[in-house]
Amino acid sequence: MLRVSRKLHFAIDAVVDIAYYGGAKPVQSREIASRQGIPHRYLELVMQRLVHNGILRGVRGPRGGYLLARERRRITIGEIARTVSQIETAGDDDEPDQFSPLGEHVLKPFWDDLQREVIARLDSVTIEDLCRRAQEAGVESESRTRFDFAI
Repeated sequence: MLRVSRKLHFAIDAVVDIAYYGGAKPVQSREIASRQGIPHRYLELVMQRLVHNGILRGVRGPRGGYLLARERRRITIGEIARTVSQIETAGDDDEPDQFSPLGEHVLKPFWDDLQREVIARLDSVTIEDLCRRAQEAGVESESRTRFDFAI
């Protein structure tokens, strides 16, 4: 079941931060942690999983950090939610093996339908959409003041 957890917030914050503030240069995780108020220890685990799932790309070296692996219009919040869900449900077996008849035939299908609706909505929102909202809200971005010729 999808939960709106702190890790999910951290992951979305981090990806939007990279898209909005990073431009074509890598963004270091400690910069993201500082700007977004995210504990660095949580952030690294989430960032590694986002790299592993092809949402971010890690760049090594003294000027290394993270970049988007794809265009921001091609990364959805649903992808990020599924990535974080993998972290949170690893080894987690909260779901009972058996349900009551009411649970099996009414409640479980209801929650499953709701889950699908939420994921569909999250899949309809891209990182580009959130960056556009930030720009419309007047959030300053260093990368917006420079020319970015990345294609």
